[in-house]
Amino acid sequence: MRDKLQHFIETKRFEAFITAVIVVNAIVLGLETVPSVMADYSWLLGLLDTIAISIFVIEIGLKLLVYRLGFFRNGWNVFDLLIVGAALVPASEQFSVLRALRILRALRLVSVVPSMRKVIVGLFSAIPSIGTVIIMLLLLFYISAVMATKLFGAAFPEWFGSLGASFYSLFQIMTLESWSMGIVRPVMEEFPYAWAFFVPFILLTSFIVLNLFIGVIVNAMAEATDEEAHGEREEILMQLRALREEVSALRRPGD
Repeated sequence: MRDKLQHFIETKRFEAFITAVIVVNAIVLGLETVPSVMADYSWLLGLLDTIAISIFVIEIGLKLLVYRLGFFRNGWNVFDLLIVGAALVPASEQFSVLRALRILRALRLVSVVPSMRKVIVGLFSAIPSIGTVIIMLLLLFYISAVMATKLFGAAFPEWFGSLGASFYSLFQIMTLESWSMGIVRPVMEEFPYAWAFFVPFILLTSFIVLNLFIGVIVNAMAEATDEEAHGEREEILMQLRALREEVSALRRPGD
């Protein structure tokens, strides 16, 4: 019985069905934010939401029945359990915020779609390297904020009057949001050579350090893909060895 259930929940059709339910449920939760739709179809949206959460509960129940304690050894299963469990908390005033968090069920697509799982695994494996890049960026920001506060703080206290204000202004400059006409050119009217500070800062942060993030993540995802491919090759080789041993065992009686 357990073998049949395991085969059923691991089939592509079952995964496709759960994926479709997640997508439909996400659309339903989005439609609940439209007053005109809620006025006419609130009963239908509520029914579809109830059906979706019922399907999710049945899915989790089947996996618990099949995998038992092994269910909790898989991080994606635990993630799904938390998302579905949050939806079962009564939406009273005390837990009213959970109604807004129901859209988090759409995140289950990450655990269902294999390509999305690869992206998340790559991101998590890149965390140590990303931490190093973040430390470099924070150090660069701190040095630049101290310099900007001392250079421009007296003339432009709103932007550079304190270390915190300088941090925020430099962050805005790094994102290239109104950095020229909004901040740098007004500063250059008072300090004509201010470009010598801001241009290198933008080059270092926006075009070098931030690209390190992309490089680290891409490299980590490539390594994760290679490890998965290596695991699949090893599994195929083990199956081939087992098959060769079976063939050899069948030939021995005839010899």
